[in-house]
Amino acid sequence: MQIMSLFPEWILSHGAASIVVVPLLLAVITALNPSAKLAWATVLGVTALCVFTALGLLLQVMSYGPIHYNMGGWAPPLGIGYYIDGLNAPLLLLISVVAFLCTLYALPSVIAEVEPKKRGPFYAAFLISLAGLLGMVTTADAFNVFVFLEVSSISTYVLVAMGASRDRRALSSSFNYLIMGSIGATFFVIGIGFLYMQTGTLNMMDMARLLQEIGPGDRVVQLAFAFIVIGLGLKLAMFPLHMWLPGAYAYAPSFFTAFLAATATKAALYLLLRFTFTVFDPSWDYIATAVMILLAGMGIAGMVAASLQAIFQNDIRRVLAYSSVAQVGYMLLGIGMATTLGLTAGYLHMINHAIMKGALFIAVGAFWYRFGITQVSDMRGLGKTMPWTMAGFTIAGISLIGVPGTVGFVSKLILVEAAAENGWWWAIGVIVATSILAIIYVGRMIEKAYFKPVPQINDRPVLRNEAPLAMLIPLWVLALASLVFGIQTEWLTSMAEAAAQVLSAGPNTDVPGGAYVLPKVTGGH
Repeated sequence: MQIMSLFPEWILSHGAASIVVVPLLLAVITALNPSAKLAWATVLGVTALCVFTALGLLLQVMSYGPIHYNMGGWAPPLGIGYYIDGLNAPLLLLISVVAFLCTLYALPSVIAEVEPKKRGPFYAAFLISLAGLLGMVTTADAFNVFVFLEVSSISTYVLVAMGASRDRRALSSSFNYLIMGSIGATFFVIGIGFLYMQTGTLNMMDMARLLQEIGPGDRVVQLAFAFIVIGLGLKLAMFPLHMWLPGAYAYAPSFFTAFLAATATKAALYLLLRFTFTVFDPSWDYIATAVMILLAGMGIAGMVAASLQAIFQNDIRRVLAYSSVAQVGYMLLGIGMATTLGLTAGYLHMINHAIMKGALFIAVGAFWYRFGITQVSDMRGLGKTMPWTMAGFTIAGISLIGVPGTVGFVSKLILVEAAAENGWWWAIGVIVATSILAIIYVGRMIEKAYFKPVPQINDRPVLRNEAPLAMLIPLWVLALASLVFGIQTEWLTSMAEAAAQVLSAGPNTDVPGGAYVLPKVTGGH
């Protein structure tokens, strides 16, 4: 392909490793940087490079198929392999793009919310969190997954706690997240330990091959699956394991809340998909039962319970946090159907939710930046005082509801089609009912912004005071993406279908013996 000639050979040959290694290495330099603006510029450059690399990897996978990369030249299963295919390549690009947009947004936001002496370490911790998420998505080694999971989690606890400069409740929220996250990681690593005990390998493809030989009757393997599902369920905020999420979203610095809401649960959901469908065998009875009853059941419960909780919250960030738990429920419902169409719907909603929720939290951070607004009751007149910011919030909000012409509608429509194909008419009723609940909790915020009078100070209405350009640009990139991909649906839908095909194919047992060799690319192809 001619477009592949735009990427240097080192990105195409070593991009799978560099997208993880570069943020880790630059985090050290960023932490020691005495200038906060230079630290920000470093992060901006790193995230831009990650976007470029992730795009190259995605196009490479689309053109030539899965990428196998052996760290240090040691071939799996003895060495650590990185593996990129149609399931994780779109997620790498999503995480990188969100990180870049949030870094643009960070320049004014971090100055307002983080103490000067902590800004360098703050940006360094963000790069470590980013590297952890990208590593989780890229690696094909089960223990390496745990390592990157902890790298991302520990830095996340620190970043949430740094919100204490604005609200002291960030400290208790970070501690709660630390305890719950540690429990989830412990469950996950115990499950990996059980799998290693039975298979003697940590490479996920080799593990899948050996599990096929062991068969579905092994009790230790069954126990391993249970531990892994519970551990990852806690990390992705699956109802009722979501109690860490509202506090973390509400009190972390605004810049990091937007990044966390758009990426962290998506990476954990990817791991759940990878293990359930390509390491274990979803055709085994106990896994098929767990997928249908546990994942779909908890998804439905989360959709209803979290939507109801969102209605009764007054803190805007907590409204959106409980909404995230409900949206995870939509994803789990699609996965629980275990059909190609259901998996397509769940995966597509995962991508779409990142677009919508990133825009919403960026707008909420801008509300606080200009007027100190955190409560729904204080949103009066924002449509007049911050018209562009509120318009971006509104577009993302109606997308969350599922209004036609937005990305939220596209994934919900496919989810309804998948439920109808499965004969799950009751699930269609729940999807419609929870969308109506979304109209209530999103609608009341929009109603206050556009239909309530502008508040007055000293008998004078508050003047128009729009968010800075550094906040408006990422907000409107995501808001417009909600509209563009809601109308031109082919690109995102095709990626979701490709991911569903990977999952539907079952366990991936191909253990490569050598490094991936890139076909010669010239400008004439």
